[in-house]
Amino acid sequence: MESFEIDITDLERIFFGEVPASFFLEIIFRTAFVYLILIVSMRLMGKRMSSTLQRNELAAMVTLAAAIGVPIQEPARGLLPAAIIALVVIVVQQLVAKRVAKNDKFERLSQGEMMIMVKDNVLNLNAMSHSKISREQLFSELRSRSVKHLGKVKRLYMEANGTFSLIEDTAEQSGLCILPEWDTDYKKRLCTESHTYVCNICGNKKNDSAVNCNNCEHDDWVKAVRLSKSDSLFDIDLIQHP
Repeated sequence: MESFEIDITDLERIFFGEVPASFFLEIIFRTAFVYLILIVSMRLMGKRMSSTLQRNELAAMVTLAAAIGVPIQEPARGLLPAAIIALVVIVVQQLVAKRVAKNDKFERLSQGEMMIMVKDNVLNLNAMSHSKISREQLFSELRSRSVKHLGKVKRLYMEANGTFSLIEDTAEQSGLCILPEWDTDYKKRLCTESHTYVCNICGNKKNDSAVNCNNCEHDDWVKAVRLSKSDSLFDIDLIQHP
């Protein structure tokens, strides 16, 4: 379309485009057909397509959306190419799934690897850097699971699909407080400082003779905290009286 053909007052072109009115009836059929392709494709690719997606599953979904969406709006495009593209995506997805089930190395290559973000109350800074996860993002994830300090975290795994799995430490440990620094009143109400010092960067506990943290080499030390005895009662009170 040339620039001189564009007129802001041409409401018919803006709302209906340059297709005959009969095409709008055709759109109903095209939409139903494409919808059917999507439903059948997702059904054939397995239940994973309706849950948290892995990388190859997300790529398959994006490919389907990009390929079969065009025939709905473009009258010059047929529906058969969209069906062929969907078939190819299904076949490739099934081949990848079978290969992943039989070969661990291929699974790690195509899906990514699970990584430990927190190990024994200490942040794994190398894994966080590799996964492009910041401290605040990690702390936000832990806070959403009602964790107030790293002393409660035995393991925090980042799964291959980007989700997190938390294993809490059953032993009573002090650790680095992960509540926002500016929320001082809440921190004082929930947490009690201990006599142990931890690294303010990674949460590693300080040795008496250490100057720099032996995990991250920083020298920023703060007192570790424990949950106050009234913490559980305070949480119950918040639930009952929000």
